[in-house]
Amino acid sequence: MSELKSRINDEMKDAMRAKDKARLGAIRLIMAAMKQKEVDERIELSDADILGILDKMAKQRRESITQYEAAGRDDLVANETLELEVIQSYLPQQLSEDEINQLIQTAISNTGAAGMKDMGKVMGEIKPHIQGRADTGAVSQKVKELLGAL
Repeated sequence: MSELKSRINDEMKDAMRAKDKARLGAIRLIMAAMKQKEVDERIELSDADILGILDKMAKQRRESITQYEAAGRDDLVANETLELEVIQSYLPQQLSEDEINQLIQTAISNTGAAGMKDMGKVMGEIKPHIQGRADTGAVSQKVKELLGAL
């Protein structure tokens, strides 16, 4: 069992003992998403796979929060915010703007990117370094801006 999966499992047990229903519910959502991927693909998840799942779940929560705020549903915003906090507690520390810019510059120089046609190469180089540590969509937007300026 991967280290991250073991940690999530242990924290689920702790939440059960503490009778923390809100946290337990969020952790069970994570466990269900992991189990779903294991069953669908018939694989044992690695930490990288789990980070990918958590990253996707965090993105979904952020989008939901934005939509619920626009609709004035504060009760649902609170629930999604709690789930997002639990999910983010398992993700590595987020990269700073400077670190992201440095990764992009390094990837552009490593791939020899000369314009927008090289977007895939640059993102392929960056993606393993930012998984779970930065919003891929925002990084992609920065890469487009920089490649468009070349």
